[in-house]
Amino acid sequence: MTRGVSAEIKRAAAEMEALLPGLSLLLVLLAAGWGNGVGAAWAMSPGGCKHVQSTADCTGRWLSSVPGNLQGDIEELLLNDNTIRVLGHASLLPYPQLKHLSLSKNRLKLIEPGTFLGSQGLHVLSLADNLLFTNYSQTAAALSALPALRTLDLSGNCLTEDMLSVLLLNLPSLESLSVARNAIMRLDSSVFTNLTQLLELNLEKNYIFEIDQAFEGLQKLQRLNIAYNYMPCVVDFGLTQLKVLNVSHNIIEWFLAFESDDLFELEVLDLSHNRLLFFPVLPRQSKLHSLLLKDNEMTFYQRLPNGTSLADVTVQFLIIDGNSTNITTVNLWDEVCYSNLSSLRLLDMSQNQFWYLPEGFLAKMPSLTHLKLNQNCLETFQLSEEDPLAMLTDLDLSQNQLVELQVGAGATLPSLQLFNLSTNRLRVLPAEVFTYTRKITTVDLSRNRLDLCPQPALASEVESPPCVDIRGIETLNRLYLAGCGLQGLAGQPFRGTSLTHLDLSDNQQALSGDPGWLQDLAATLRVLSLRNTSLSSAVVDFSTLQSLAALDLSGNSLSALPASLSAIKLRSLDLRDNCLPALPADVARTPLARSLQELYLSRNPYNCCTLGWWESLQRVEQLRVPDGRELTCSYDSRTLSARALPETVLRACRWKVANMALLYLVLALPTCLTLLVAFAVVFLMLKQKLLKMLKSRCGASSPY
Repeated sequence: MTRGVSAEIKRAAAEMEALLPGLSLLLVLLAAGWGNGVGAAWAMSPGGCKHVQSTADCTGRWLSSVPGNLQGDIEELLLNDNTIRVLGHASLLPYPQLKHLSLSKNRLKLIEPGTFLGSQGLHVLSLADNLLFTNYSQTAAALSALPALRTLDLSGNCLTEDMLSVLLLNLPSLESLSVARNAIMRLDSSVFTNLTQLLELNLEKNYIFEIDQAFEGLQKLQRLNIAYNYMPCVVDFGLTQLKVLNVSHNIIEWFLAFESDDLFELEVLDLSHNRLLFFPVLPRQSKLHSLLLKDNEMTFYQRLPNGTSLADVTVQFLIIDGNSTNITTVNLWDEVCYSNLSSLRLLDMSQNQFWYLPEGFLAKMPSLTHLKLNQNCLETFQLSEEDPLAMLTDLDLSQNQLVELQVGAGATLPSLQLFNLSTNRLRVLPAEVFTYTRKITTVDLSRNRLDLCPQPALASEVESPPCVDIRGIETLNRLYLAGCGLQGLAGQPFRGTSLTHLDLSDNQQALSGDPGWLQDLAATLRVLSLRNTSLSSAVVDFSTLQSLAALDLSGNSLSALPASLSAIKLRSLDLRDNCLPALPADVARTPLARSLQELYLSRNPYNCCTLGWWESLQRVEQLRVPDGRELTCSYDSRTLSARALPETVLRACRWKVANMALLYLVLALPTCLTLLVAFAVVFLMLKQKLLKMLKSRCGASSPY
């Protein structure tokens, strides 16, 4: 037995020895292939890390330390989402060419001094979402050995301002720094003392309530983000070199720039989501092109809604400087803007309390392209010749209280493309509004009480009722008229337009008139919404709309799918909230089903025993039914999911069909028997008479 086992072992050893040259050759070839960049795009290291050229990605590998068996020439090492607690002084020695190191989302508490002595070329270091507050002084000593570090991310480490000043003490080469999501409350000049090369600073989502000359030494700073903090005001803003300032989502009530004629490089100022009471006092000279003031409490105060004027109200300031005393008198509610806003392109004043704009306010913004005044209290909006809005492309006046739009003589909007007037109280628009808008493509008039021209005059009226005339606007592509209370669409209201999108939803009487208006849009219309328009199956003929791609018929009273839909090639169809008991049995074989890509069917009273159409639609390859899980049907006063009907219901439905056939047979059988019996009785009663009649007419005696 022992001798047999020994022979087997010898034979196996001989076979392995014969295979070794081949294995060695294969390994050599693979190594040569990887060395020459031949083969797969990435390789898996023994530690489970992916290699892509000079990058090693070890993200989410549950590593507790830096793997030491990676390629020695890597320049980027990603160790995010692991469990590393300590970065030892020898952790990075195998990778002397490292330029980018990311250790985000670990449990890092300590970076030992000397860790980066072998990584003098490191440019980018991400330490976000760790626990560096525990041993920050030792970590600071380790960071001081990085003379070429340009980008540092310390977000989410529970750092205070004192810890931060220690960590940043010896990093003069930094150009980008993020300390978001920490515990910083107050900043002064000691925190960023040596960061003379800093270009970008992110301080968002801290607890900052005071900044005292913290940025004075940052002469190259261009982008500053202090969003989501607790700043109550910004006074004497004087960072002339700054290009982007984001102080949104604070509690700022005042923004006052330093009074100076120096040119500020500021291009973007975001003061949105604060508590501003007044329009900000901006630098007199700047390059500002985007001013974001959304969601504040601003208004202008020279005129009050009750008609009172505060234009002449003055206040006197007593200024005592040493031995000199000066008295300065100013208008308290002076609305003159002393800032040069000639380069401003975007002004967002939405979600405030403006009920009027001062005279000449827009005249200072000749380059304005986007003006957002939605969600305010405006009752009128006036366009005058003195407001040079030749560059304006986007004007949003939605969700105000507009009852009138005033257009002065000579006022034009030649570049306007998008005009949003939805959710106001308008009944008419001046004819001059669209006279010189040669580029307008989108108009939203939804939720205003208006009608489209032409409107027939009543017998008791000399003139036609007020209406909005959009006929002949050749550039108009999108028109939104939802919830306008339209009273029929007679007289070709869309003639001369090239509408591709039309929204008539929430107009109960919009389809009460002659639907001939569809003929004017047959060649161009692609998207049509008739949601909640009291549409019945036979009102509109869709067969002429051969360009139509999306149709919304939800919220109506359809009891059957309009037959005219089967011939057009829609991509999207919405049939929700109707009265459909079923779709046609052959719907899956129509051109409509072959072209449809998206179909909404839920919230209809489908019959669970007539769902053959649903099964056939599910087999259509390209068709997607986003609300398929919500599809229900009714059976025996119960509402069931159409996707998973119980077997008992399916069996009952089959029996129901069979029982109906038997019922028809049972109902027909007595009728047939009754007719048969009646025929027999009649025949027996009239038998003798019939025989005599036949004999008298046809009968003759035959001789034997």
